[in-house]
Amino acid sequence: MTAPLDVQGSATEAQPEAVLSGVQAKAIEGRSLGQIAWMRLKRDKVAMAGGVIVLVLLLVAILAGVLTSLYGQGPKEFHSGQIDVNLGTPKGDFGGISWTHWLGVEPINGRDILARILYGARISMIIAFLATGVSVLIGVVVGVVAGYFGGVVDQFLSRLMDLLLAFPLLLFAIALVAVLGDYKFLFLSADTTRVFMLVVIIGFFNWPYIGRIIRGQTLSLREKEYVEAARSLGAGNTRILFRELLPNLVGPILVYSTLIIPTNILFEAALSFLGVGVRIPNPSWGGMLSDAVQYYQIDPMFMFVPGLAIFVTVMAFNLFGDGLRDALDPRSNR
Repeated sequence: MTAPLDVQGSATEAQPEAVLSGVQAKAIEGRSLGQIAWMRLKRDKVAMAGGVIVLVLLLVAILAGVLTSLYGQGPKEFHSGQIDVNLGTPKGDFGGISWTHWLGVEPINGRDILARILYGARISMIIAFLATGVSVLIGVVVGVVAGYFGGVVDQFLSRLMDLLLAFPLLLFAIALVAVLGDYKFLFLSADTTRVFMLVVIIGFFNWPYIGRIIRGQTLSLREKEYVEAARSLGAGNTRILFRELLPNLVGPILVYSTLIIPTNILFEAALSFLGVGVRIPNPSWGGMLSDAVQYYQIDPMFMFVPGLAIFVTVMAFNLFGDGLRDALDPRSNR
């Protein structure tokens, strides 16, 4: 014979209402698209590592003057006592690395490499970010206009983008900077004018890349239901462009901006390497590589340090940009 079950409590206490009243249920909160993207980005450890490196590089660029003051070495100070008089190379191993000069000194003049790397980061970041801003501004405007209006406008702007993409940008940039880089613009000094020229040249000729992407996104978005609804309610083209389309293009703009920045860093380094970038003796990673070409056999550290700085910076931006793209793409499986 089966023993009766030992059930505690009354039938009333077993009702669903009573059970739910005894449980402090947590309210379900909705998440915005930004919160969802941030959760996805946090799960990507590689992208987060790249983002941390990018943040450190930005802080280094901003605080270059403070860091070199604490370090006790300037980017333009000569240390002839650290140079071998006969050979012109740094005294000591690994390019003259010591407690005073953590990454060694340059051959011939003895300038501290770490101090020049810190200031070179500032110049590279300034040029890369400002040039990216110019590219994004022009590319977004042209891409949205071409994709939304279509027809003759789209044909003209698309052919213009194709023309600029086929243009020999590096040769044109070398010619322009070589001709106009020595002039002073308004109240700017010669060095600032050179930086301004680099920003304008790099930014203007790189906008077709993001322009084509924004055009393709706009062609897709202009057929969405909310755009048709806004048009049926009497919304004008300006309102549709700025209130309906642009907010939905923020994701692609952010992603491709982070991918354009390392390209601009490499472009600036290439121009400085060829001697038409940042003026000497202002520090530049590309200029340091150019100076190191004739010493790489006897002082490899002089070439290794700026090369590593460029590599780490470009890699960090690319990793972070890839992770950001995956986080903002709801169809991604990562």
